[in-house]
Amino acid sequence: MKIIIPVIGGLALFLYGMNLMGNGLQKVAGSRLKSIVGALTKNKYIGVLVGVVVTMVIQSSSATTVMVIGFVNAGIMNLSQAVGVIIGANLGTTVTGQIIAFNINSLIPIAIAVGVLLGFISKKDNIKDAGEIFIGFGLLFLGMQTMSDGLNPLTEMPWFTDAILKLNNPIIGIPVGIGLTTAVQSSSASIGLLEALGKQGLIGISQAFPVLFGDNIGTTTTALISTVGASKNAKRAGIIHLLFNVVGTIIFMFILRKPVEYLVVRISPGNVARQIANAHTIFNLINVAIQLPFSGYLVKAAYFLVPGDDKDEQKVAQYLDNRILETPSIAIIQAKKEVVHMGSIVLDNLNTVKNAILMSDAKNVKILKEIYDREKNINQLEQEIIEYLVQLSNKNLSEEQNTQVFIMQDAINDLERMGDHIVNVTNLLEIIQKDELDFSDLANEEFENMINMTREIVEKAMYAFENDDDKVALEALEIEDKIDEAEKVYRHNHIRRINKGICVPSIGVNFLDMISNLERISDHCVNISNYVLKREI
Repeated sequence: MKIIIPVIGGLALFLYGMNLMGNGLQKVAGSRLKSIVGALTKNKYIGVLVGVVVTMVIQSSSATTVMVIGFVNAGIMNLSQAVGVIIGANLGTTVTGQIIAFNINSLIPIAIAVGVLLGFISKKDNIKDAGEIFIGFGLLFLGMQTMSDGLNPLTEMPWFTDAILKLNNPIIGIPVGIGLTTAVQSSSASIGLLEALGKQGLIGISQAFPVLFGDNIGTTTTALISTVGASKNAKRAGIIHLLFNVVGTIIFMFILRKPVEYLVVRISPGNVARQIANAHTIFNLINVAIQLPFSGYLVKAAYFLVPGDDKDEQKVAQYLDNRILETPSIAIIQAKKEVVHMGSIVLDNLNTVKNAILMSDAKNVKILKEIYDREKNINQLEQEIIEYLVQLSNKNLSEEQNTQVFIMQDAINDLERMGDHIVNVTNLLEIIQKDELDFSDLANEEFENMINMTREIVEKAMYAFENDDDKVALEALEIEDKIDEAEKVYRHNHIRRINKGICVPSIGVNFLDMISNLERISDHCVNISNYVLKREI
């Protein structure tokens, strides 16, 4: 127990510190992380760089790979883009191993003290987030120190040293590495444990190397588990991650192990922890250099192992995937894209209503069905996005990110109500169609003008929301004033036409209700525009 408790406690501190530091780095990176991931659309070589940087920020290659699988599953990244990021994630995770190989135990209390101080004295989010990074950094090293001290008694136990010597055999060492990383769900944590053993003189690079290979394979289990229930392309991304590490292990075990062992010992003689960190980095560097030019074959192998096409039902939500929730700064971007997607369906329905007025009765039956079908999609999207945002709000978000979530929740409600008003107009059109009645030419002209203005304000409000454009948001508010005025004028004109017998009284009320619903749509566009302008509603 004298050994187990400190090791488990130290490992827990290490994992918590790494998670805390990763969360802080994510929040500090914020929009910059968005720009980094935006580079994914270029090529696999840029993708490697993106994979390295994102993994350094979120402090987990598994989390990066799971996020990539989420992108592939959502259909916003193809396998050719994904392969570069997955390969880069393996390289990015070596940075943590290099950091923890330093002997800076004297700085632990300073780092934690600075982090706590920043959290207490500052009201600014970015300063508090920086404090999180310092605290996480300190706890990470405190966990390493606790593990190392807990392992010290093992130096006097011959049975343990005899067992360690057997790790030199790949048949034993690789499965141990796979099992250890799978158990703690972090290759950085298992490598940290290896380095702690090295600092106590309990393991040498010869025993550590096979375990390192196993660690790299073990880190793929998280991503593979996350592909359960995902699309075939997402499963292929998980397979690519596994293949990359298995092929690399085979190359190193049979060809490059001895030369790399010799190199790392020459670079850092007597410092086993640094040798382990260097071996991990060199393994991944060489692995990337060898396999990246031939990554197309990894994609082909993944297609061979996971054959066929996706035959899933068409998903209404295009950008949401729960795997991405582990990276809140990216999840917020995806949620916003989905809100914009919902707005595009609302706009499609509005355009269809206009066409329904101009079409013949025979075509109206089909076109009205399209409107009702889209309304079902709007309602489903509302539910899916809200559920996604609720899960996102339970993550460790900054104040600014929380505000973004609240705004999106309000915008979704406005879009859903806009959809309802369009359906109200559609129902009125259907009544008119069944009674085989028509508006007068003047009424049709006014309705078309009203719906054109409504369509314009929806377009501008959604453009302003998508691009955070204050200028376009203000233009939308100006259009709303025109719509309010037009609704009053058209209402008065129509009542006069009814009194003069120009329009049929039985459908007169329908016209008034239709333009009233269009005016209410513009009110919801005002709400969305004010969200952009950061105004209280």
